[in-house]
Amino acid sequence: MSENLDTILPDELVDLARRVIEANRAAGRRIAVAESCTGGLVAAALTEIAGSSDVFESGFVTYSNEAKMELLGVSSDVIETFGSVSIACAWAMAQGTLQRTRADVAVAITGIAGPGGGSEKKPVGTVVFSRAEREDTSGEMTADRKDFGDLGRGGVRLQAALCALELLLPKLP
Repeated sequence: MSENLDTILPDELVDLARRVIEANRAAGRRIAVAESCTGGLVAAALTEIAGSSDVFESGFVTYSNEAKMELLGVSSDVIETFGSVSIACAWAMAQGTLQRTRADVAVAITGIAGPGGGSEKKPVGTVVFSRAEREDTSGEMTADRKDFGDLGRGGVRLQAALCALELLLPKLP
């Protein structure tokens, strides 16, 4: 349990969220997130930080495939072909977030927190991340799949949220 009585979230999550807010404020960047398996945990951590509203633009919790399609514009073809836990889906979620906000950078998270829902190819603990930046014209996809293993639902969600926050830190030149 957190020693800071001002938050119900783990200290490591809030500390990293504080770094993300401060670094993006210093860089003059606004951020947004699209979350599936984390269910708003990243947005909750970011909004724990007083003054985060000048950096944090918005968060989407798109838990169902229908929400990913309706709110973020993920195509049904992407979900049918690659699945909702795929680099293609995470990339489409991040791009859709940028298109629907004024954020400079967006991070998307989709995965399988468990205890059920896993498969041989995508076991429980599989989480996919993507970052999209408005000013990036390279067309390069920033995405990664991590296999955390079966840490329990809370453990997978915490590790996924920490990874997403890391992706929101400005890249060093």
